[in-house]
Amino acid sequence: MARAIPEHRLHDLVQAATDVFIAQGYRRTQMADVAAAMGLAKGTLYLYVESKEALFDLVVRNADREELVELPSKLPVPTPKQGATLDYVARALAERQALPALHDALRRRRAANARQELEAILRELYGTLALNRKGLKLIDRCAPDHPELAALWFTRGREFLLALLVQYLDHRRSHIRRLPDSAVAARLVLETLVFWAVHRHWDPAPQQVDERVAEDTVVHLLLDALLKERP
Repeated sequence: MARAIPEHRLHDLVQAATDVFIAQGYRRTQMADVAAAMGLAKGTLYLYVESKEALFDLVVRNADREELVELPSKLPVPTPKQGATLDYVARALAERQALPALHDALRRRRAANARQELEAILRELYGTLALNRKGLKLIDRCAPDHPELAALWFTRGREFLLALLVQYLDHRRSHIRRLPDSAVAARLVLETLVFWAVHRHWDPAPQQVDERVAEDTVVHLLLDALLKERP
């Protein structure tokens, strides 16, 4: 390379760009906004990424990465091929929807302990959402500016999870309180989990709650609301 680049620079770029994309959405975000957030000149940004599309793709792939984003052998990071970002999001959604506790429960005819089973499902969902909160918030915020991304996110993301939860509530009808509508109940469950695991971290007036306390409270409230029998 012609000049030495700090090892942490790409990681700092991902973090700063993630914050800007989440705050402003994809369309309104300009390269100058990200450069300003990093305290750099706009031109300097193009040493690291070729375009706004390249920056967005980089952020989508690394938003929740805790370890340093490694510098590639060649900079700037090139603009991705058409459809490459969508393909990555589709694969990532599929991986994060493995949800073994939920799928195993759907395969079992009966639950030996309905409360333990449902608690495992709720904690699995909460944990998956929390682990990927920046990426999920990023996609949710930028989807309106990307019709294809929005279609992917809502059909293979949220609607897929809602369908699984509806299936589970109907599958365990003998243990679940009588519900006027399983789809509404599933939406309530998912939105509650998503708010506390993801969206509350961007609340303009956040309630300071320990992460474990938030999860425990949400899970136990949902358990008591859904199940017929309390322990």
